[in-house]
Amino acid sequence: MAHAVFRDLAAQHPSLIGEIDSAGTGAYHALDPPDPRTMSTLRRHGITDFDHAARKITKDDFRHFDYILAMDKYNLSDLQRVRDSVVGSKNPSAAARSAGMKTTRASAAGGGGGADGDKVAEVRLFGDFLPNGEVHQKVGGGEEVQDPYYGGQNGFEEVYGQVVRFSKGFLGYLEKKAES
Repeated sequence: MAHAVFRDLAAQHPSLIGEIDSAGTGAYHALDPPDPRTMSTLRRHGITDFDHAARKITKDDFRHFDYILAMDKYNLSDLQRVRDSVVGSKNPSAAARSAGMKTTRASAAGGGGGADGDKVAEVRLFGDFLPNGEVHQKVGGGEEVQDPYYGGQNGFEEVYGQVVRFSKGFLGYLEKKAES
């Protein structure tokens, strides 16, 4: 759902966003379409052109995207570990220096593509992006997106509201960053 909502809102800011994609930290739903409750929630809010098949995130995603945004702290931790292994494969001494410490880099699930060979995506909690375009000081210090899968339709509506808020905050953050 976050992918569809962000893509819809980002279309109003084409100069800020290149490519948008989404992936999970596990492969258990690989190639599955979105949950029907996700699709009905999106349609109720006017997003009718979303077509996506689930996939697992890869190390190449960390080299391709500028930002990778996690929905919750568990996924954030998984993504930070993968990011650290990508950084470590480029510079083993850098990995050793950062071992056991939280990364101060940020981002999660989607973003603009970057071709810089030394650049690695920022990994951050999606909820770290605040409505005013600011970002939470602590990586992972923001609000988590709750998984609505085991609940009713109302949970999907709540998640929709969250991802709209976070998408607007992230876009505001990118606008401020582009201005500076």
